[in-house]
Amino acid sequence: NGSNSWQSLTAPSGQLYPWDPSSTYIKNPPFFQGMTKELPHLGSIQNAHVLLLLGDSVTTDHISPAGSIARNSPAARYLAKRGLTPRDFNSYGSRRGNDDVMARGTFANIRLVNKLVSQSGPRTLHIPSGEELDVFDAAERYALTNTPLIAIVGKEYGCGSSRDWAAKGPFLLGIKAVIAESFERIHRSNLVGMGIIPLQFLPGQNAESLKLTGKETYTIDIPADAKPLQNITVKVSTGQSFEVLLRFDTEVDLLYYQHGGILNYMVRKMLDA
Repeated sequence: NGSNSWQSLTAPSGQLYPWDPSSTYIKNPPFFQGMTKELPHLGSIQNAHVLLLLGDSVTTDHISPAGSIARNSPAARYLAKRGLTPRDFNSYGSRRGNDDVMARGTFANIRLVNKLVSQSGPRTLHIPSGEELDVFDAAERYALTNTPLIAIVGKEYGCGSSRDWAAKGPFLLGIKAVIAESFERIHRSNLVGMGIIPLQFLPGQNAESLKLTGKETYTIDIPADAKPLQNITVKVSTGQSFEVLLRFDTEVDLLYYQHGGILNYMVRKMLDA
């Protein structure tokens, strides 16, 4: 039964976990908000803006760093508003149970090279206003106008150690699709699991060859009868269009996408059991 110290610990009872709204380490994530038992209607991605225009070998640590929380970062401001001092900020890795911290930490690596801005770091350009902002702040501003977002990247996107937050974080930022020259295998699967569409440039093509600046808007039509590994069309606001490979590699990938991700799929499956 354990020691007296163990026995004196208090623990909640009941079948559901009692979320503590004051906790900065563990909070109820929003992944199931708005979910219905019926499958969602998944139409095209209309007039999406580019949140990030990145190069090759963007690692999962670029996407979701696990190290210390910088004092001038959106995550630091979030924690400071809750009464924490910098010595108590801890690391992103230690706060991965708090989606508010992890969303603010997405693409918060100081070595990130985003071609939409002139200097390296966790910054991007909010296209409509022309303002340079922290990546999270720009995503939040786009969310105010219900603007879908995409990322355009180079080769080996998502390489490095496997991190679930490297897919969860972009999902929370509102990224609906990633167009890459190539994907790391596990990360591609994780994107599908979060309902983010992985799209791959055709051989010999990339953002540079297609003269994409990242300041355009993009419309992506996913056919209702989409098949794994089929070509689909991306339309650009300049009047240009180009084909990409839909990197749903299996019928299971398509099934997860139709459910809005693997989490929603599993909940609906349990409800039907």
